[in-house]
Amino acid sequence: MPRQLFQVLFFFYLFFIGFLDAKLPAIDSKSTAEKVQEIMSQHATHKELTPEIVKRTLGIYLDNLDPTKTYFIEGDIIEWLKPSDALLQEIIEDYHHNSFVVFEKIDQKMASAILRRREMEKQIALHELPKNVRSEEFKDIAWAKTLDELMARITRLRALQLETFTKLAPENKDQMMQLVAKRQAKIEDDFLNPDPAFRERLTLTHVLKAVTASLDTHTAYFTPDEAKQFMINVQQRLFGIGAQLRDDLNGFTIVKVVEGGPAAEGKELRAKDRIIAVNGEPVVGMDIVDAVDLIRGEKGTKVTLTVIREEGEGEKKKEEKLDITITRGEVILKESRYEAYFIPFGDGGIAYLRLYSFYQDEESSSTQDIERELEKMKQEHKVLGVILDLRSNSGGLLTQAVSVTGLFITKGTVVSIKDENGHIQHLRDLDGTTVWDGPLVVLINRGSASASEIVAQALQDYGRAFIIGDDHSYGKGSFQTFTLNPSATGNANPEGEYKVTRGRYYTVSGKTPQLNGVQSDIVIPGSLSELEIGEKFTKYPLDSDRIKENYDDDLSDVPFTQRARIALFYKYDLQQKIPVNKKLLDLLKANSAYRIAHNKLYEEFLAELKKKGKNEEEIEEAENKHVFQNDFQLEEAFNVMRDEIILTNKH
Repeated sequence: MPRQLFQVLFFFYLFFIGFLDAKLPAIDSKSTAEKVQEIMSQHATHKELTPEIVKRTLGIYLDNLDPTKTYFIEGDIIEWLKPSDALLQEIIEDYHHNSFVVFEKIDQKMASAILRRREMEKQIALHELPKNVRSEEFKDIAWAKTLDELMARITRLRALQLETFTKLAPENKDQMMQLVAKRQAKIEDDFLNPDPAFRERLTLTHVLKAVTASLDTHTAYFTPDEAKQFMINVQQRLFGIGAQLRDDLNGFTIVKVVEGGPAAEGKELRAKDRIIAVNGEPVVGMDIVDAVDLIRGEKGTKVTLTVIREEGEGEKKKEEKLDITITRGEVILKESRYEAYFIPFGDGGIAYLRLYSFYQDEESSSTQDIERELEKMKQEHKVLGVILDLRSNSGGLLTQAVSVTGLFITKGTVVSIKDENGHIQHLRDLDGTTVWDGPLVVLINRGSASASEIVAQALQDYGRAFIIGDDHSYGKGSFQTFTLNPSATGNANPEGEYKVTRGRYYTVSGKTPQLNGVQSDIVIPGSLSELEIGEKFTKYPLDSDRIKENYDDDLSDVPFTQRARIALFYKYDLQQKIPVNKKLLDLLKANSAYRIAHNKLYEEFLAELKKKGKNEEEIEEAENKHVFQNDFQLEEAFNVMRDEIILTNKH
């Protein structure tokens, strides 16, 4: 079954329970108001709570409570969907007095809607579900006008869930439906919690999430648990046993033992083992987030897992209970970091480097890993060209974008940032050396964003690389600061952390990728080429602008008294802008277009893309067909590099 369809199904519940699964932050009305003001004081554009921001906040708040629109009907919430000027002003006044009464009323209405829906679910259980329900029905839907319409929507959602699970795993469909019901009950029980202090923190958490989301698409509030998970995603590392789990109601099944992790090294824990207790504490029925918290811990400490293991087949199958003790250690998710290999060509070959994110920790970084792999290939082979694949790389650390770019230029401005006060700071590569100064192409798609766009556009600006792939990248040219330090030990502020958009970034040409993205020199379509994804399709993106170019770096952001001294060593051997070889580029474009037009399978692939259009689910399904099996985009990238090597006499 296609991955996207499965994700669409779980979206209905998991979209808005992420932070509810985590422990609520230790906040009250006063600290919430202070945090809102703190965030807005740092924002690139919005400095105070205005009627427009409050109106956005109300809409996001309602969407976050009921993303599938299967609890409220329009009449329940019309005063907040279409707020009057007086109501907007009332909310602002309340905010200035550390009060969020209107949002408390919305949560009270949600509690009533939950009780009403539970009664509807009882009625639905008495009738046969409809057939052939499609997930598209639940995309961009309006609020139900009547209770009958709401009942029909819930019924069809149940039918979609059952049909999906039947296709996915018919033997486990009932268990999976129970899992959905269990998660739904947890969400609903939180809203019905009788503890006033708990309900207040729940409301205020919603408020912080909605207000931050109303400022722009990248500003966000994180509960303490979410903040720690965010840093795991940035660093691609954690401390624990190195295993992926699945909640199977009767325990947590090991889906995968991560290579190189503590569990793999111990060789006792196996895939399909079912964890029923951690250090003697039963975990059956426990939320998976809480179970994972029990398993994770300090490096060097031990954790004992009680597991059920099935042995044998058929009538000889039996269950065995085992206690497995594992010493916790660091788990670095290298498969989510980078990939490197060498493809022979002529009397040498092409170095392929794929970077999935821009990361850094105490032991390694994206720059160090890429440099090490490239140096190794140069020692073992005659490298004729390099492909840097940044497809679907959504970014990471800004400093790593600078240093990765520095592997391919001598020295100079890589990225300039303009903050919320209009101050411009230039981030430079200073070491004066390159790891590779030969033919280079950077492969992008519409999922390449942020730090990957800095690298691609900077190398394009300097004329060091041709950019190839989708017609443009994602278009995220804004930068954010996060209140939890990447090098922190994982101890988050009990009041929560936040990420706030402070301004835009620009490469040495003065251009920002914001909204429009990095434009490819040679367009090679891939599976994302027809999708409407990117910054310009998000809610409330920042606009795009431009600053002056900085090839001849005047060090204007350096204190005047230090400029002359710094210029002595910095100005020597600055990376010069290399003029684009238009004749070469035109030949590469023509050759690529010819190959694509005469590749029958590639043409079928493109036809299928256009047929699927904007439907991500159908594209995901098509990737499971023969025509989507090959990575045509990458294959053509290698062809372009081979052409460049030949045409520049580098072979």
